[in-house]
Amino acid sequence: MLVSQILKTKSDDGVVTVAPGTTVAKAAEVLSARKIGAVVVSADGKHMAGIVSERDVVRELGRRGPTCLSDTVDSIMTARVVTCTRAERADDVLQKMTDGRFRHIPVVEGDEMVGLISIGDVVKARLAELAMEKDALEGMIKGF
Repeated sequence: MLVSQILKTKSDDGVVTVAPGTTVAKAAEVLSARKIGAVVVSADGKHMAGIVSERDVVRELGRRGPTCLSDTVDSIMTARVVTCTRAERADDVLQKMTDGRFRHIPVVEGDEMVGLISIGDVVKARLAELAMEKDALEGMIKGF
């Protein structure tokens, strides 16, 4: 399955972003309110400055305590973001996520962000693909 197919199954809410300079507290509020695991840091919603996950927030809270909440996302974000394209296979993206130990990956076209997928999205797509293969094989064996 391709990333483009995974994007089609997602609701079209777009990518949730926060602007550079947003406080960590505000980013945590967005994560909580939207029930998501990461936000992209972007000034225009198309070009990434970085990504902040709930793991980043918790890690910083554990390291420095609540004083980090008044810092900006720029100080805790991952600035060198691994991305994928719509044409990549889900298996390849899953490998990138596993190797990099992250759970969210922006989808880019050229230098613009066109989506964001999570490891849950990729696993769900892979499970659906395996179920279809199983059904096809059963059909061939049973002569349907």
